[in-house]
Amino acid sequence: MISDALPAFGIQDPLMKNLLYIGMLLVVLGIASLVIPIPSSEKQGIKIGDTNIGVQTTHSEKVSPLVSAVLIAGGIVLAIAGNRAKA
Repeated sequence: MISDALPAFGIQDPLMKNLLYIGMLLVVLGIASLVIPIPSSEKQGIKIGDTNIGVQTTHSEKVSPLVSAVLIAGGIVLAIAGNRAKA
């Protein structure tokens, strides 16, 4: 196949190169999700005719540490898999 001949010419398999980049992206997103809160807002109110009475509340929540750990672990696994294919 053509992909078997590519390493002989110094060309890496594009899939493995992409695995490395996707893995690094997942690690960065996992670390960012531990630190950066996600803002959300709610608006509750009543509309009577042309009059609007309401309250808007805004709060920030962080992503679960379990989700962050899964992102980081998955990113590390993909980065290692992509890096080992280069060797």
